[in-house]
Amino acid sequence: MYRSALSGVTSKSRRPLRCPFFSPFRAETPIISSVSPSPGLESRLPIPSNRFSSFRDPPSRASFAPSICFPDWSPGLRRRVVSRTRGLCGGSGDRETLEYDVVIVGAGPAGLSAAIRLKQMCLKRNADLSVCVLEKGPEVGAHIISGNVFEPRALDELIPQWRHEGAPIEVPVSSDKFWLLTENHSLQLPSPFDNKGNYVISLSQLVRWMATKAEEVGVEIYPGFAASEILYDENDRVIGVATNDMGVAKDGSKRETFQRRVTLLAEGCRGSLSEKMIRAHKLREKVQGQHQTYALGIKEVWEIEEGKHKPGSVLHTIGWPLDMKTYGGSFLYHMSNRQIAIGLVIALNYRNPYLNPYDEFQKFKHHPAIKPLLMGGTVLEYGARTLNEGGFQSIPYSVFPGGAIIGCSAGFLDVPKIKGTHTAMKSGMLAGEAAFRTLVEGATMETYWDNLKKSWIWEDLKRARNYRPAFKYGLIPGLTFSALERYVFRGRLPLTLKHGKPDHEATDIASLHAPIQYLKPDGQISFDVPTSLYRSNTNHEHDQPAHLHLRDSTVPELVNLPLYAGPESRYCPARVYEYTPDENHGLKLHINAQNCLHCKACDIKDPKQNIEWTVPEGGGGPGYTIM
Repeated sequence: MYRSALSGVTSKSRRPLRCPFFSPFRAETPIISSVSPSPGLESRLPIPSNRFSSFRDPPSRASFAPSICFPDWSPGLRRRVVSRTRGLCGGSGDRETLEYDVVIVGAGPAGLSAAIRLKQMCLKRNADLSVCVLEKGPEVGAHIISGNVFEPRALDELIPQWRHEGAPIEVPVSSDKFWLLTENHSLQLPSPFDNKGNYVISLSQLVRWMATKAEEVGVEIYPGFAASEILYDENDRVIGVATNDMGVAKDGSKRETFQRRVTLLAEGCRGSLSEKMIRAHKLREKVQGQHQTYALGIKEVWEIEEGKHKPGSVLHTIGWPLDMKTYGGSFLYHMSNRQIAIGLVIALNYRNPYLNPYDEFQKFKHHPAIKPLLMGGTVLEYGARTLNEGGFQSIPYSVFPGGAIIGCSAGFLDVPKIKGTHTAMKSGMLAGEAAFRTLVEGATMETYWDNLKKSWIWEDLKRARNYRPAFKYGLIPGLTFSALERYVFRGRLPLTLKHGKPDHEATDIASLHAPIQYLKPDGQISFDVPTSLYRSNTNHEHDQPAHLHLRDSTVPELVNLPLYAGPESRYCPARVYEYTPDENHGLKLHINAQNCLHCKACDIKDPKQNIEWTVPEGGGGPGYTIM
């Protein structure tokens, strides 16, 4: 049930899906809406027989036709096409409306779990609800990146027989170590992570498998469609999303829209639509939530020599190369097939504007305890992504009129475990159940929030609430307090610590710090940014509207450069932002949007919150396969 944004899709009867009325310059776009529950199977969309995979080498622009521009060859489909509306989202051109009961934005662990649970309940209760999942990546899993040591608790609930159904979860944790690093030494500490019974996996591979499970129960998945705007009815209830068109040039801004009765936002950390909903409906204020805090994770997957490979071996470190006031640490996981995942996570409330997370990661790999493992190996993939670290204090009220926010978009990462996949999946399952009860039993989506507070997600995050804010006092005080919380109070301390400043406000002016001199990459253990970008398979169509916006074009030259030494040229792990000479012999900011890894660091860390990250044309971005 994958639907390609580029290639023709066929129905059950293998009739080719053509779009004779589509032109990349006219850019008609469909509108998928939520209506009352479908009267029967005859009104469901036809199921395409082929599966959409990847398009790292896109065909000509004329073929960027959304495959949901359907012709009039399917009587069943025509029941779902309710109108051709002109200018619904502020653009022009005729658009079709396709109706769904539930549309989920994001085909990650949360979104797919919600879709699967909802359809499972439909099968159990003999109900017919149509479910659509929109994914901005070119294929499911292409934008998914995580460590990942996987806790199967939620998957055991969702698909109890997963061990017998080909899930790519094959490497159990065999050892679990925790080191404190100095520049030249390592000190082993007691491991606090409780990884017994967990697995070392590739999350991008897991969500691909989950997509096949979603297909089996009737979920329809549209890769290559980037939701960019929320649609409302006259009562300010959410009824849909607008998506960026495929194949629209920079001077065109037309979109397609998906409407539905229930909207679930599962965009991952710092989701664009989710953040808009949190602000518009004051969802944090509703529950007196604190601001969210974030970290940037940078990761490589290596293939190492056979004799060095220990499947299931897990290592976490703190300390060097970061200073004593910067929160973060590294991970090194032995996967299958001689592969290891290695990365560095740095909290984005770091103070020194000269700190470069990418270069810190390259430096880390040269530590005497790490470098020998990598020698003789080969890097297979590179990527980066931000992650939520606010925890319990920062969870917003996760329901809005017409839908809910799930997974990392809401911020359910368990910081001391360094895990968020299992909590994201569980939140998706709870939202799927609430959506079913809303559409079939007459309940409301508030049942999602009520059941969330009764779940093990709430219990676990409340117990872990003080770990992250304790480190605002520095590494040693943070470690001391965390040890007391874990081994003495066991999360029952009768107080809740508050987070420090928001990440963008934590950046000091440059005059308070000395520039950091990083060594030149050696090309064997450490690498320059262009080499790493090539390994991320990142690709954006050049001739499209810019997806990185400056709210004030003068801020980079008048504020960021003189006060903060141009930090955007360092906090971005893809060299999207560069200061280059201008015609007046000064420096001006140049944005290389085609390099973007969709990590969202710029949207978070810019000192004046002057950069707005918006979704680019669907299908653009990284192309991860084993992350």
